[in-house]
Amino acid sequence: QVQLQESGPGLVKSSQTLSLTCTVSGDSITTTNSYWSWIRQPPGKAPEWIGASHYAGNYYYNPSLQSRTSISRDTSKNQFSLQLSAVTPGDPAIYYCARSYGGDLLGLFGPWGQGTQVTVSS
Repeated sequence: QVQLQESGPGLVKSSQTLSLTCTVSGDSITTTNSYWSWIRQPPGKAPEWIGASHYAGNYYYNPSLQSRTSISRDTSKNQFSLQLSAVTPGDPAIYYCARSYGGDLLGLFGPWGQGTQVTVSS
Protein backbone atom coordinates (compact mmCIF):
# COMPACT_ATOMS: atom_id res chain seq x y z
CA GLN A 1 0.00 0.00 0.00
CA VAL A 2 1.58 3.24 -1.15
CA GLN A 3 1.31 6.06 1.34
CA LEU A 4 2.62 9.61 1.34
CA GLN A 5 2.93 11.92 4.30
CA GLU A 6 3.76 15.64 4.23
CA SER A 7 5.66 17.21 7.07
CA GLY A 8 6.90 20.69 7.81
CA PRO A 9 5.88 23.95 9.43
CA GLY A 10 2.34 25.18 8.99
CA LEU A 11 3.22 28.83 9.53
CA VAL A 12 5.87 30.73 7.57
CA LYS A 13 6.78 34.39 7.83
CA SER A 14 6.41 36.54 4.76
CA SER A 15 9.57 36.69 2.60
CA GLN A 16 11.01 33.55 4.18
CA THR A 17 11.28 30.05 2.75
CA LEU A 18 8.70 27.30 3.07
CA SER A 19 10.22 23.84 3.43
CA LEU A 20 8.15 20.67 3.27
CA THR A 21 9.11 17.02 3.09
CA CYS A 22 7.12 14.09 1.74
CA THR A 23 7.88 10.65 3.09
CA VAL A 24 6.84 7.75 0.87
CA SER A 25 6.17 4.22 2.04
CA GLY A 26 5.09 1.15 0.11
CA ASP A 27 6.98 2.09 -3.05
CA SER A 28 10.28 3.61 -4.07
CA ILE A 29 10.66 7.12 -5.44
CA THR A 30 12.99 5.56 -8.02
CA THR A 31 10.31 3.26 -9.45
CA THR A 32 10.44 3.32 -13.24
CA ASN A 33 8.34 6.06 -14.86
CA SER A 34 7.31 7.54 -11.54
CA TYR A 35 7.10 11.22 -10.78
CA TRP A 36 6.62 12.54 -7.29
CA SER A 37 4.80 15.84 -7.30
CA TRP A 38 3.99 18.79 -5.13
CA ILE A 39 0.59 20.40 -5.60
CA ARG A 40 -1.08 23.22 -3.72
CA GLN A 41 -4.66 24.38 -3.51
CA PRO A 42 -5.44 27.90 -2.30
CA PRO A 43 -8.82 28.39 -0.67
CA GLY A 44 -11.59 28.56 -3.25
CA LYS A 45 -9.25 27.88 -6.16
CA ALA A 46 -8.23 24.95 -8.32
CA PRO A 47 -5.17 22.87 -7.48
CA GLU A 48 -1.88 24.13 -8.87
CA TRP A 49 0.98 21.81 -9.76
CA ILE A 50 4.25 23.10 -8.34
CA GLY A 51 6.81 20.60 -9.56
CA ALA A 52 8.01 17.03 -9.42
CA SER A 53 10.90 14.72 -8.75
CA HIS A 54 11.48 12.28 -11.61
CA TYR A 55 12.50 8.71 -10.88
CA ALA A 56 15.72 9.05 -12.87
CA GLY A 57 16.89 12.04 -10.84
CA ASN A 58 15.57 15.02 -12.79
CA TYR A 59 13.33 17.77 -11.49
CA TYR A 60 10.51 19.61 -13.22
CA TYR A 61 8.78 22.85 -12.32
CA ASN A 62 5.72 24.87 -13.11
CA PRO A 63 7.17 27.89 -14.95
CA SER A 64 4.98 30.26 -12.97
CA LEU A 65 6.77 29.27 -9.76
CA GLN A 66 10.11 28.01 -11.02
CA SER A 67 12.12 31.06 -10.07
CA ARG A 68 11.53 30.46 -6.38
CA THR A 69 10.95 26.71 -6.25
CA SER A 70 13.43 23.96 -5.54
CA ILE A 71 12.68 20.24 -5.26
CA SER A 72 15.15 17.70 -3.97
CA ARG A 73 15.15 14.10 -2.87
CA ASP A 74 16.84 11.72 -0.49
CA THR A 75 16.57 8.22 -1.88
CA SER A 76 18.06 6.66 1.24
CA LYS A 77 15.07 7.97 3.19
CA ASN A 78 12.58 7.63 0.33
CA GLN A 79 11.74 11.30 0.68
CA PHE A 80 11.38 14.27 -1.59
CA SER A 81 11.20 17.86 -0.47
CA LEU A 82 9.94 21.26 -1.53
CA GLN A 83 11.46 24.65 -0.87
CA LEU A 84 9.45 27.70 -1.87
CA SER A 85 11.34 30.90 -1.25
CA ALA A 86 10.16 34.45 -0.69
CA VAL A 87 6.67 33.48 0.38
CA THR A 88 3.94 36.09 0.22
CA PRO A 89 0.42 36.38 1.61
CA GLY A 90 -0.71 34.90 -1.70
CA ASP A 91 0.99 31.57 -1.01
CA PRO A 92 -1.25 30.18 1.77
CA ALA A 93 -2.79 26.92 0.64
CA ILE A 94 -3.08 23.28 1.41
CA TYR A 95 0.09 21.69 0.12
CA TYR A 96 0.00 18.10 -1.07
CA CYS A 97 2.51 15.59 -2.24
CA ALA A 98 1.32 12.91 -4.64
CA ARG A 99 2.63 10.22 -6.91
CA SER A 100 2.38 11.01 -10.59
CA TYR A 101 3.24 9.20 -13.81
CA GLY A 102 4.75 9.52 -17.25
CA GLY A 103 4.11 7.87 -20.59
CA ASP A 104 0.49 6.92 -21.18
CA LEU A 105 -0.36 7.89 -17.61
CA LEU A 106 1.07 11.40 -17.85
CA GLY A 107 -1.13 13.74 -15.86
CA LEU A 108 -2.46 11.11 -13.47
CA PHE A 109 -1.95 11.76 -9.77
CA GLY A 110 -2.37 9.32 -6.94
CA PRO A 111 -2.18 8.34 -4.25
CA TRP A 112 -2.07 11.64 -2.42
CA GLY A 113 -0.81 12.63 0.96
CA GLN A 114 -3.35 14.04 3.36
CA GLY A 115 -2.12 17.58 2.77
CA THR A 116 -0.82 20.20 5.14
CA GLN A 117 -2.20 23.70 5.64
CA VAL A 118 0.38 26.44 5.24
CA THR A 119 -0.26 29.95 6.50
CA VAL A 120 1.89 33.00 5.80
CA SER A 121 2.25 35.64 8.48
CA SER A 122 3.05 39.24 7.64
